[in-house]
Amino acid sequence: MGMTTPPRTLAEALRARDDESLAGLLRARPDLLSPVPNDITQLATRAGTRASVVRALEHLDRFALQTAEALAVAPDPAPYDTLLGLLTGDGRDDGELRGDAGAAIVDALPGALTTLREQALVWGEDERLHLVRTARELLAPSPQHPSPTGLGPTVSEATAGMSPGRLQEILTAAGLPATYDPVSAVSALSALFTDRVRMGELLDTAPVEALSVLDRLVWGPPYGEVTPNPTPPVKWLRDRGLLLPVSTRTVVLPREAALHLRAGRAHRVPEPLPPVVAAAAERDPQAVDSAAAGQAFLSVSTVEELLKSWNGGGPAILRAGGLSVRELKKTATVLDVSEPVAAFWIELAYAAGLLASDGETDERYAPTPAYDDWTELPAEDRWVRLATAWLAATRAPGLVGGQDAKGRALSTLGPGLDRSAAPEIRHRVLALLDALAPGTAPEPETLLARLRWERPLRGASTSAGDTTDLRSRIALWTLNECELLGITGRGALASQTRALLTAGPAAAAARLAPLIPEPLDHVLLQADLTAVAPGPLERPLADMLAALADIESKGGATVYRFTPGSVRRALDAGQSAADLHAFLAAHSRTPVPQPLSYLIDDVARRHGHLRIGAASSYVRCDDEAVLNEILADKRSATLRLRRLAPTALAAQIDPVSLLDGLRELGYAPAAESADGDVLITRAGARRTPPRSAPEPVPEGPPLPEPALLGAAVRAIRAGDTAATVVHKDTGPAAPGDALPRTTSAETLVTVQAAAMTGSAIWIGYVNAEGAASQRVIAPVRVEGGYVTAYDHTADEVRTYPLHRITGVAELADDQTA
Repeated sequence: MGMTTPPRTLAEALRARDDESLAGLLRARPDLLSPVPNDITQLATRAGTRASVVRALEHLDRFALQTAEALAVAPDPAPYDTLLGLLTGDGRDDGELRGDAGAAIVDALPGALTTLREQALVWGEDERLHLVRTARELLAPSPQHPSPTGLGPTVSEATAGMSPGRLQEILTAAGLPATYDPVSAVSALSALFTDRVRMGELLDTAPVEALSVLDRLVWGPPYGEVTPNPTPPVKWLRDRGLLLPVSTRTVVLPREAALHLRAGRAHRVPEPLPPVVAAAAERDPQAVDSAAAGQAFLSVSTVEELLKSWNGGGPAILRAGGLSVRELKKTATVLDVSEPVAAFWIELAYAAGLLASDGETDERYAPTPAYDDWTELPAEDRWVRLATAWLAATRAPGLVGGQDAKGRALSTLGPGLDRSAAPEIRHRVLALLDALAPGTAPEPETLLARLRWERPLRGASTSAGDTTDLRSRIALWTLNECELLGITGRGALASQTRALLTAGPAAAAARLAPLIPEPLDHVLLQADLTAVAPGPLERPLADMLAALADIESKGGATVYRFTPGSVRRALDAGQSAADLHAFLAAHSRTPVPQPLSYLIDDVARRHGHLRIGAASSYVRCDDEAVLNEILADKRSATLRLRRLAPTALAAQIDPVSLLDGLRELGYAPAAESADGDVLITRAGARRTPPRSAPEPVPEGPPLPEPALLGAAVRAIRAGDTAATVVHKDTGPAAPGDALPRTTSAETLVTVQAAAMTGSAIWIGYVNAEGAASQRVIAPVRVEGGYVTAYDHTADEVRTYPLHRITGVAELADDQTA
């Protein structure tokens, strides 16, 4: 470690590190940087706070955590050999881990210690290993917080407060000579329990039932309840100190005795090596890519279909936020999927910025303007955008339908679905899939076992009775979502996804493009008023056909059905009967069936014959017989119509309701403007104001940029030096007689250039109180009207508003030093 004497504190150990090692600590534990510590002592203090230590422990793998747990029950400080013995056993044939298991621990322990040292959880040389006090308190056993190792308190801790007479009785029953004080009595009893030979002789005299009691307690929990009149086996153990009282009804197996029974091991099953992710099936890589590409295209089509169904304004937003259960069911029916799958597609569209609230008084969901730009992209680029948004999203759609901590239902697009660990878990799952051979589908249980080994403390259960940790649930959801989205094909990672993870979006799109089927420019019209699309259709054809017909079934081929309502929808959008005939003739590989031609002509002949306008509303028709027929129809009573003229009726309801009511009666009215022109209704006209995609909820402080990391290390070093050296209050003189004033544009350009080159500059600065000063700073980042820089004058990282900088000047070479 580059030290002549062992460090006495964590601060001394950190002070002996080089800059690269300190930067590594701040990178692994970014919470230590908020704000930048003034010196090494403050850094060490912050690294020992409970919240920071808990966060660091949660990011350890299982063996590194087992190493820390072993140090928590070892003496402080602990030699390396003692730690190794707690992990492998004390050498007895009946308990020592031998062969491959013991060799794996010997090989893995140095790496685990390196990890703990790098994260400042362990300090000191191998002869004197110290676990930081907060970690020891978190991992060491206590009645309120049992140790993860299942060990109880030491003899000294368990006998604290015990009367001297009772201690002497225990020594006598255990065959030990009496002592003159409680301290020596506790030492004698501890020595007995740690002496392999004498402890073995004592247990040889124990009743068989007493040994059975010890077997139940040895691997934890070490506490047991006793009655006021215990059974003879329990009394035998209690008399000899093998069970020590914690309360009037509770006893505990002391740590030293438990370690003897465990042959010196702190853990029943040490896990130095990560579990291997087993292969469930080997598939042809080309078949995997093709299956994934087909699902990728389907995912793009599904999102597009979802947003098309909300084109005219989507469902209303609940007062508490999110989508109602009824609207989710309706959307699932439209997409022909289950409700959990519908929730996934809705959340994905929201994460990609294609869906948002319209912000109106009657708040509803609707597509964003970004959706129109997205639809113009090639299919492969649209998929890449969806996949990228999914990877970064912190919302977990799998939670929909559950309850939060307060018992409130979790709804789609509602609050409470963010889980900050989700992106990390998704990336880790994909990394494990990427490590397998191409075409290999993993066994889910082995993949979950690997994830649990990597982060054993993460993902506590979210509700009572939930036996599956949240991390495993998110991993299972990830595997299902990978199949839905086309990340994987038949369970194996697709090559386009590998390209996305390693080379970026452009490479993934290029890899996917040849695998996506070319869109078709034709359909097959049939005599039963249906049209069959044998594959994906070109956008203009698909849009027009969606307006002219209803989708009846989806799959490898999409079946559209023509109805009077669908034809009227196309006419409402401004098409004429001649336009529809020409469209079908141009895009059908089969002759246009006569029934379809008759349907179009019949609806077109009646379309617009009635005109609806705003008075409150009115009906206008040149044919008086039609109006007479409407008035005579008993079903029109709810419309509250009355005749104004031979060719006009007035109503006391709004035009939209009147339009819908007459259509329900079998008529084909058209809305008209105040000038008497037919109003054309175009689908997809409703959009939200410009909305950006939602920001993922971060798990903790963001990873610091390299430049800021270097500046922070310099500031900590400078503060450490300043704490031991007399600091002069005089600052360096400005270059020349005075610092020149610069314009705002010149200031911004100079500061940005210094941030890019890492050079130092002079600035004139006026603080909020109006006091002017001159400073030497090394800019690190310039954004949002502020410059973050290492201030050489104050020896710390500071942030300055650009508008308070009066002028800047570059330093000469001799002044930079």
